[in-house]
Amino acid sequence: MKKQFIATENAPKAIGPYAQGIMFENLVFTSGQLPLDPATGKLVEGDVKVATAQVIRNVEAILREAGSSLDNVLKATVYLKDMGDFAAMNEVYTEFFGANPPARTCFQVAKLPMDAVVEIEVIAHK
Repeated sequence: MKKQFIATENAPKAIGPYAQGIMFENLVFTSGQLPLDPATGKLVEGDVKVATAQVIRNVEAILREAGSSLDNVLKATVYLKDMGDFAAMNEVYTEFFGANPPARTCFQVAKLPMDAVVEIEVIAHK
């Protein structure tokens, strides 16, 4: 089976040479999503909670296009501009992933594209 490119207008267009998502067999890999409004391509205004919600909605749109969902996420990687935002990010993350969240790695990075406060990528099954 060949890899299949996943693209949707319901998530921000790629800001570089990468796919929004790739599906291979029954796995879906999303590229890291920033808190961009898909309609404007601009960062949403607000704190890390607002940003995290937008990021997860963007991830969800890619998964939906691939025939998957947040319920099928196996692993998430969260990149934070400031680990001081960990608790606030977790609060919103829990709203989306509920009582059975995926495996996850979270760490602080020196800088994210567009100076975003959070970026999330996931691996899910279809």
